[in-house]
Parts: sequence; C-alpha cells; structure tokens
Amino acid sequence: MTSPLQKRQAESKPQPPHPVTPDGRYFVVRGRLWRMANPNLAPAKSTALIGELMKARSAVRSAELAGDPIEEAAAHRTVDLLKHELGERGPVWWTDGAPDLNRHAVTSTPYARWYSGLRARRRRGECV
Repeated sequence: MTSPLQKRQAESKPQPPHPVTPDGRYFVVRGRLWRMANPNLAPAKSTALIGELMKARSAVRSAELAGDPIEEAAAHRTVDLLKHELGERGPVWWTDGAPDLNRHAVTSTPYARWYSGLRARRRRGECV
C-alpha cells in the first residue's frame, strides 16, 4: 500500500527517460539492460563524477572530429575509468550476489516478465 506522502514524492520526481528495473540496478534501452550508477555514492561525488564523464565524452567527440586517434584513445580510457568509479562498469555495487546482467537482452534475463508487463501497459496507455 502506498501512503499519500509516497504518492506525492513519486509524482514530484522527474521520470527517467528509459524504464528502470524495479530493483533500480538497470535501465533499458532498445531492449538491452544498462547498469545504473551506484546509488550509494555521496551526491556531491556522483555529481562531480558525472560532470567529469560529460567532459570526457566531449573529449572523445572532439578527438574523433580532429582525427586524433591518440587523444581519442586517452579520452575513451578516461570515460571507462569514470564509469568504473560511478559503478556502471566493473564489480557490481549490490551485495546480494545477483549476477551482472549489464548489456544483456532484457528478454533473456529475470527481468523479462517485468519488461513484458511494462510494454503491455504502455500499449494499453496505462503508463508513459
């Protein structure tokens, strides 16, 4: 049962652009699971890492446009390092022993039933 406070909090939170699994570990893009950042990171650290990640992604694009493979490789390494620090890559951040399903097709994972139900509700117009 959801309390009125929980309903107001849920309504006030911006909805993510992609569906997020019920346990908050992954979001789904084009039927594939992508690991979420570690929610246990301090907000200031998470914000700083995301800012650095955006700069590194921009550096990848700039190096690609400049045709500089050495700078591009360095920028890709920085992106990878930051994704590890955020918990999106590397060892999983949860502790219950569940496997890492990052980049798996959602239909071949334990989330398949949830995703199928989500898609059915969307087709019926029950959720956005």
